[in-house]
Amino acid sequence: MFAVNVHKCGEAPIRRPNRAPPPVAKDGPRTNDEIRNFEIQLIDQTGVNQGKVETIVAIKMAMDAGMDLVEISPTSSPPVCKIMDYGKYKYSAQKKAAEARKKQKIVEIKEIKLRPMIDDHDYNVKMKAMQRFFEEGDKVKITLRYRGREMAHQEIGTKLLEKVKNDVAEIAKVEQDARFEGRQVVMVLAPR
Repeated sequence: MFAVNVHKCGEAPIRRPNRAPPPVAKDGPRTNDEIRNFEIQLIDQTGVNQGKVETIVAIKMAMDAGMDLVEISPTSSPPVCKIMDYGKYKYSAQKKAAEARKKQKIVEIKEIKLRPMIDDHDYNVKMKAMQRFFEEGDKVKITLRYRGREMAHQEIGTKLLEKVKNDVAEIAKVEQDARFEGRQVVMVLAPR
C-alpha cells in the first residue's frame, strides 16, 4: 500500500504549478562551452583562417592564448568562430552603440496655439518661436482654436493660417494641411 498526504479536510493536497523563472536568453554571440557544434571554421587571434577544426581543440587553443572562442557567424556551415578577448569585444560593441545613440536626433512635435483675432505683436512672438523650433529640426503643430461666436467667421482663421504658411514658406513645408477637429483647426509643418 502507498500513503497519500491528506489535509485536515480529508482531501488530497492541490499540486502547485512549477513557478521556476524562464531561462535567461543570452544577448550576444555564443562563447567557449556554449558552442555545441562538433566542428567549426576557426580564425585565430591574428586573423588567420585555420580552416575546419574540432570545437574542443579550438577551445583549448583559445584557453592557451588566454582568450575566448567567440562564434562570429552561427548560420554558416560549419559556424565561423574567432579567438578573441570577449570582454574587450563586448565593451567596444557597447561603445559603438552608445555613440550611435548620441548622434541620432529625435524629432519632436512642438505645438503653437493661435486664436483667430491674434494681435500683431503676439503673432510675431509666436513666429519667432516657430522659427527656433524649425532651426532645431523639430516639427510644429499649429492649433487654431475658435471660441463662441468666432465660429461664424471661420474665414479670419483661414486667412491667418495662409499667412503663417506664407511666412514660413522658405524654412518649412506643410506636412499636414489644415483640417477641422471640432472647434479647432490643426496644421502640421516640418522643416525643409
